[in-house]
Amino acid sequence: MSQQARLARQLSEWSDVSGALVPPGSAVETSLPEVWAASEFVAGICLREPGVLGGLVSSGSLERTFGPGDTGTLLADVLADVSGEDELASRLRRFRNQQMVRIIWRDICGWADLDETLEDLTALADECIGQALEKHYGWLAASVGVPRNSAGEAQQMVVLGMGKLGARELNLSSDIDLIFAFPDAGETDGRRALSNEQFFTRLGQKLNKSLNTQTADGFVFRVDMRLRPFGESGPLAASFDFMETYYQSQAREWERYAMIKARPVAGDREAGAELMAMLRPFVYRRYIDFGAVESLREMKRMISANLYDKGMDANVKLGPGGIREIEFIGQAFQLIRGGRDTDLQVRPIQKVLTRLGAKGLIPRPDVEELLSAYRFLRLTENRIQAWQDKQTHLLPEDDEGRVRLARTMGFDDWATFSETLAAHRRRVQKHFEQLFAGPDGEEDAESPLAGVWLQRPEVSVVEALVSAGFDEPEAVTELLGRFRESRGVRALGNRGRERMNRLMPRILAEVGTAEAPLAVLEQVIRILEAVAQRTAYLDLLGENPQVLTQLVRLVAASPWFADQILRQPVLLDELVDPRALYAPLDRDSLRRQLDELLASAENDLEQEMERLRQFASTNRLRVAAADVTGAVPLMVVSDYLTDIAQVALEAATRMAWRDVSARHGCPQGIEGADTGFAVVGYGKLGGIELGYGSDLDLVFLHGNRDANAMTDGKRPLPNDVFYARLGQRLVFILTTRTPSGIVYEVDMRLRPNGNAGMLVTSLPTFEHYQEHDAWTWEHQALIRARFVAGDPAIAARFEAVRRHVLSRPRDEDALRTEVREMREKMRATLDKSSETDFDLKQGRGGITDIEFMVQFCVLRWAHRHPELLEWTDNIRLLETLARLDLLEGHAADQLANMYRVFRAAYHRDALRERPGLIAASDMVEERRMVREMWHEMIQEPEAEGGTAD
Repeated sequence: MSQQARLARQLSEWSDVSGALVPPGSAVETSLPEVWAASEFVAGICLREPGVLGGLVSSGSLERTFGPGDTGTLLADVLADVSGEDELASRLRRFRNQQMVRIIWRDICGWADLDETLEDLTALADECIGQALEKHYGWLAASVGVPRNSAGEAQQMVVLGMGKLGARELNLSSDIDLIFAFPDAGETDGRRALSNEQFFTRLGQKLNKSLNTQTADGFVFRVDMRLRPFGESGPLAASFDFMETYYQSQAREWERYAMIKARPVAGDREAGAELMAMLRPFVYRRYIDFGAVESLREMKRMISANLYDKGMDANVKLGPGGIREIEFIGQAFQLIRGGRDTDLQVRPIQKVLTRLGAKGLIPRPDVEELLSAYRFLRLTENRIQAWQDKQTHLLPEDDEGRVRLARTMGFDDWATFSETLAAHRRRVQKHFEQLFAGPDGEEDAESPLAGVWLQRPEVSVVEALVSAGFDEPEAVTELLGRFRESRGVRALGNRGRERMNRLMPRILAEVGTAEAPLAVLEQVIRILEAVAQRTAYLDLLGENPQVLTQLVRLVAASPWFADQILRQPVLLDELVDPRALYAPLDRDSLRRQLDELLASAENDLEQEMERLRQFASTNRLRVAAADVTGAVPLMVVSDYLTDIAQVALEAATRMAWRDVSARHGCPQGIEGADTGFAVVGYGKLGGIELGYGSDLDLVFLHGNRDANAMTDGKRPLPNDVFYARLGQRLVFILTTRTPSGIVYEVDMRLRPNGNAGMLVTSLPTFEHYQEHDAWTWEHQALIRARFVAGDPAIAARFEAVRRHVLSRPRDEDALRTEVREMREKMRATLDKSSETDFDLKQGRGGITDIEFMVQFCVLRWAHRHPELLEWTDNIRLLETLARLDLLEGHAADQLANMYRVFRAAYHRDALRERPGLIAASDMVEERRMVREMWHEMIQEPEAEGGTAD
């Protein structure tokens, strides 16, 4: 009988039994032929049990969208008085059939979009699992006792949903992949005690039977437990300790892939969250993990071979360009980057792809193609399965089936549908092959450079190296020999050695293009020696030719990069994306980035400190990369470096406040709008002139007004003691050495009374000291001081004190003498100039001379020109002096230009690891001009003759 004839007969039968179940002329009646033509399963349910459709119609469920909890409420009513396992199984199946009719009907009619359909199916599975588990747990515990751990705490099962269930993407006839776990070992408290493993194994068996067994009412969901530890040979229910040990030491790479979508779907949700947190390090590596690419590539080869063996090209899930390939694309990026970018630690593939597009990891047009294909393929899959509620992903082979599928997908004929489907699959396969193609580059095992590294006797080493660009082949050969025999290389396992053997020819080819290839190779090999045992970095270099290119480029520009990467190999991750590498972030972007990094640490101070260090290091690397390649102007380098430090200080201050206030409460009766605490930056930080190796000159202030006031916590402290501990905590967060080093060195000697003074100074004490006890050089330092973190109300008070102190009238001759004498003392102890070298900072006619001249001018004229107190950086102060015409001729502009030249050279020298020293023959004219201006302004007061006054 043809499908059309069968449908006509079914509709005739329905008209005989339906009565008034479906109102005439309603949307349901109108849509009935279309739905039944598309789903033999729905038609069969309606004919066997007319009340199913009648109940859906009368309750309004068929024509409305379910919200969160609706499915659970309905099922709870159905199971409210269930009294035994057989009755539970029957009611679950009847409820499932009714809800499947509803979901399929809404899907076929277009009353629900794909996302609603997937969510409804997932909610149905979640509720059936969860409520069945609850019933069985109660019955079993009543029989054998409640399972408890050694502390006597009751234990509950945790059910993990894997695959599409875990991702809330269940299809119309999907099986459900489950893993059963329980928190702790122990035993039940009944008369005949069972071990917890025995209890939860029985519970899992009963749950599976309720869901999986085929009865006269059908089944609820097919259950697959093969994803549990050790598969079918492993325990049905495992303790958390067992799970942790397995995933740390036994699990295979594909299990990381599977665990990406794992989600607690039933049982003890709090314990489930604990289990997921325990397993997260297994799934998401802290580094960018390109080793996952090769593992996924191997999985892809196995799947492809299996498909072609079975002739499954018609499979919309597993076939070429199918659903699985789209999932592979998204999950590959999750495995590679999810440990560093917690935004990617999400389960639904559509959300993953959308975030990859937003982050620029996949071009947005490609993401749109993948999303469009995914929706089309999933809808096709659902329409295939809606026909007979069978778990199949195969396109129909018969003509009637093809016409039916095409029409349910909105096409007039199979040819048009098939053409559209094929176009989607071609696009998916193109993106899939691009991602999983092997890396480009010189990987030919027979290449001359491979022969050099592998010491093949038939290869002319000298000829191969010279051809590659090396002008000292003998030295290169010796260097390679030492590296080959180094401890790190000799200790490599088979897999690591294979990676190194593939990588070294490409390294030699890339380094050979550098200007000084031997020196560059020495630096690259230093890095390889440091990371040889951490094969993730060999994977990163091997899978990403651009990383190797950027590494060679930067190391050739400055050995500073090699030193930074040696200290923190995780910085290699930053070379993956050249667009980001050479584009330093502005302050707001830095704040967002750091907030995201710290949020995922979940208030774990150790993790926060590590991420704070990585944040500072990676962003300093970006600035340096942009600097040496000319991607940013030289004079904004300090701006970027200062922004990094300020954002780090802001975050560290919040962390310190959180920890100390959690222990002792908050100070009471303070001045301030927030914490009453402020961090003031002096020196290069205050002057927005940080360099690559700069420490931070800091002063801490607090707004305590009452000497007797206390904090309001359970362990109260006097306010001043609280602020002292807060300052100590902040210094600890910044300077304690972790695996990623320190954030910054901190210098607190500029606080009132230097090292003998209080670590945190009250505002009144600070004001009194500046007014009555500070030396002139301390007022010079105050010119470059500015608020960088903390309470804005304390910042305003500090700025008022600063302006008041700096704007008071001064005796010009006395000021000149004090400035000159302080400069002479500094030069005597700090100037590293010699016959061959000039100290850019401390030498005569260098940076500090310009800074002292600017400070002299500010102290001399600020009482008449408060504009001089608006800025803390030398360039803008010199611009203000020029605008006010306070120096003769173009002196201010000339000093500003020379200051820029010196600062640029200082940055360059820092990257060359020769900080602050240039050849004595360099910048001779600039230094002479600065000396002459110094002589006029500072050493010969009578020569100025009041010209500017």
